[in-house]
Amino acid sequence: MPILPSIINWLNTKRLHEIDLFRRFPCEVQEDIFKSLIERAKGTAFGIEHSFSEIKSIEQFQRQVPIVDYEGVKQYVDRLRKGEANVLWPGEIRWFAKSSGTTSDKSKFIPVSRDALDECHFRGGKDVLALYTDLYPETEIFTGKGLTLGGSHQVDNFNNQSYYGDLSAILIENIPWWADFIRTPSQKVALIPEWEVKLEKLTEEALKENVTNLAGVPSWNLVMIKHILDVTGKNNLLEIWPNLELFTHGGVSFTPYREQFKKIIPSPNMHYMETYNASEGFFAIQDDPNSYDMLLMLDYGVFYEFVPFDEFGTPNPKACTISEVELNKNYAMIITTNSGLWRYMIGDTVMFTSTFPHKIKITGRTKHYINAFGEEVIIDNAEKALKVACEKTGALIQDYTAAPIYMGDEAKGAHEWLIEFEKEPNDLNFFTTALDNALCSINSDYEAKRYKGITLSEPVVRVMSRGTFFKWMRERGKLGGQNKVPRLSNTREYVDALLKSANN
Repeated sequence: MPILPSIINWLNTKRLHEIDLFRRFPCEVQEDIFKSLIERAKGTAFGIEHSFSEIKSIEQFQRQVPIVDYEGVKQYVDRLRKGEANVLWPGEIRWFAKSSGTTSDKSKFIPVSRDALDECHFRGGKDVLALYTDLYPETEIFTGKGLTLGGSHQVDNFNNQSYYGDLSAILIENIPWWADFIRTPSQKVALIPEWEVKLEKLTEEALKENVTNLAGVPSWNLVMIKHILDVTGKNNLLEIWPNLELFTHGGVSFTPYREQFKKIIPSPNMHYMETYNASEGFFAIQDDPNSYDMLLMLDYGVFYEFVPFDEFGTPNPKACTISEVELNKNYAMIITTNSGLWRYMIGDTVMFTSTFPHKIKITGRTKHYINAFGEEVIIDNAEKALKVACEKTGALIQDYTAAPIYMGDEAKGAHEWLIEFEKEPNDLNFFTTALDNALCSINSDYEAKRYKGITLSEPVVRVMSRGTFFKWMRERGKLGGQNKVPRLSNTREYVDALLKSANN
């Protein structure tokens, strides 16, 4: 056996035992994480303000520390970025992940401590490989390199005390030296800020390598793959990298892209693993190839709470720990982390599909849904309905977004869908009907509003020309990295902007 796989397998054995431990004892592991976070931060400015030294239980912590969004933590982040130490977490924090997020266009600067890099972000990447090699012991993934498509913004100086940039750029700046032996492109190319320039240089370097795995956001990876196929004149990726066997993906739902990847990588031995990682932390990994659900990683220095979505936005909502969550119920996720985010509302909604072990699926965003008429359509509903419509019509979707059409003096309300197809349906009217019927079967509130067309009319589906979403993202300076097309909105902000961009 080659020396590198032997060493990696030896290291993975211990880690797999640790993962099994929190699968079997999740509440005890989370209790330990909670106590450790409170103990380590009791001498910080935030810890003193909220009397951490007096906290003896999770219930007391929940009474003394409010749930906050970014605006609630911004004053502390501003102090950190100016070089003040011991504010949210012991010591200085020099790295900040810049994120416009998907809940607003305002830039957020998420603190990334050294502890979070080592215990959360990097551990998550290593655990993907540990779980994968455990699932597929005969893998040859380490005989080649991983092609990682990172962010489009390099790390920049805020002042002499702190730096900001895409999370992927921060990870590349801090990644261990030995990682260069198993990944491509080079650090120099990975940190090129101009998307189109980076794409050219990345292609040039990657074509010289034996790429065995890919990692990144599905939508941007598709752009990269199509560029590489255009440059080489090949029909699929296996003609370029015959040993390709894994795509680790995250950032957006893989559902609209799954069939396109199967077409571009036509191999029954190609595997896909979903991850849930964000600027705020690395949270979950798909550990079963027969299920799209993800294992919640409970020992990464993150303490989790979950607010039932029907209580979200109400005064003093009940926040559940993992010992209290219920299956198939929509929750807004709240995190407390080893970067000093205390009861921070990340903006994602999740649903538990299993406990012991605790597994989740991402259902949407707390501010990305359509509820203009009481229909409460979330991203999970949209993804499932679009999948049905595509299956019935043979269509493939590249990108989409949707928003309400408001009621007028004579017109009823409706939903407007802007869809860029990889393969258009032969009958758009049938696609629209299939989408509408699927939403009715999935969401009883939507079905009630569609009853006899009393409140909602049939959806309006507009086919957007190829490249429309890419052009719009470029106009907004949001190419590559963790930037995402907003899927649903309760306002017409994104739909109107896209229509305007398409007509220019």
